[in-house]
Amino acid sequence: MEYQGLTIGFHGCEEDVALDAVLNRRDLLPTNNSYDWLGGGIYFWENDPVRALEFAKETKKCKRPCVVGAILNLGYCLDLSTRTGLRNVRLVWENIVKASFDNGNLKSNKAGKKGEIGELMLRFIDCYVIEALHKYNRDEGYEEFDSVRAPFWEGESIYPTAGFFDKNHIQLCIRSKECILGYFLPKELSISL
Repeated sequence: MEYQGLTIGFHGCEEDVALDAVLNRRDLLPTNNSYDWLGGGIYFWENDPVRALEFAKETKKCKRPCVVGAILNLGYCLDLSTRTGLRNVRLVWENIVKASFDNGNLKSNKAGKKGEIGELMLRFIDCYVIEALHKYNRDEGYEEFDSVRAPFWEGESIYPTAGFFDKNHIQLCIRSKECILGYFLPKELSISL
């Protein structure tokens, strides 16, 4: 799906990394971990600087946690909040990945560190399926996705039987650096948690 318009994303990181990005001294670096649920790329929280700061503090354990904002054009986006995006992922699962998984050749998703309430934070199979879709597009000469966008339900229920959790967010994985039009520092850097 080709995205029209601009999106604002926030990335949690060390303060020096944020400042260097804003001053165009260095780009944010993509991750390529086998457990990154949306595959390799630069991760942002859509419209949520508070969640980005939580990540920098709690997960990355940054010494000087900071948030850098980015103005993004998602370009050709694999949007997993749409039926089309989900259908593409399901087809890759069923036709390319499932047999290897059933034979025990691939890692399942796993819960993260103690204290992460039942979350499947290590997304080995999700990453593998997304990367298989990217490889399929490349190998078959189809247009490659510039970005991946997906909702993520995370945390604890905000009230009994709620479908809303305290860390829900929309995650963006930027695969093409051309999607990043510019960086900025949020007006209030000391966002309190």
